Amino acid sequence: MKKIVVIGVIFAAVLVGAYSLSEFIARQIYPQSASSQFQLGSPFSLVAHTGETITEQAFEGTPSAVFFGFTHCPEVCPTTMNDLTLLRDRLRVAGGDLNIFFITVDPERDTVAALKDYIPYFGGGITGITGTPDAVHELARKWGVFWQKNNVTEQGYNIDHTATVFLLDKNGQFKGTIDFHESEEIAYKKLERLADLDKKS
Repeated sequence: MKKIVVIGVIFAAVLVGAYSLSEFIARQIYPQSASSQFQLGSPFSLVAHTGETITEQAFEGTPSAVFFGFTHCPEVCPTTMNDLTLLRDRLRVAGGDLNIFFITVDPERDTVAALKDYIPYFGGGITGITGTPDAVHELARKWGVFWQKNNVTEQGYNIDHTATVFLLDKNGQFKGTIDFHESEEIAYKKLERLADLDKKS
């Protein structure tokens, strides 16, 4: 019965659009209350854009924003990364901090070298993550992330993918999401709570 419900949820999410899949799943299956302590994702060993090995331990110590995208993304990915850096800078002024992670869903093209060129466009403090296609796609599945190639031609392809930002606390625990269409103020309030700044005001 549980399997049928989950399949139904995923099918419904696909009907409302690929970009909202993880947002839909997160809100329907994963509680977003401050007391939520379920485990999202799984242990992994991939490669950062610096060429160093990176594991799930990178999500601990400081609150994190995790986004799955790809470097050839024309709009959603660069907009999201730019917005996150601006929100993080605002958070730092208020006394908080945020680590930002960009995990590719296109490891065939997004090599370490490609990410090393891409990540600096958005300033410092962002970690790009790639790896073998099998390892990267397995991680994406563990996060409930949707991705699918489309418009495949000899010149290349595009990818439909989840545009949700996943928020983790300093212990690496999932605490909520930021939707691509949410306003800056709503997104910032979520980051304030994530950094416990709302308790200091």
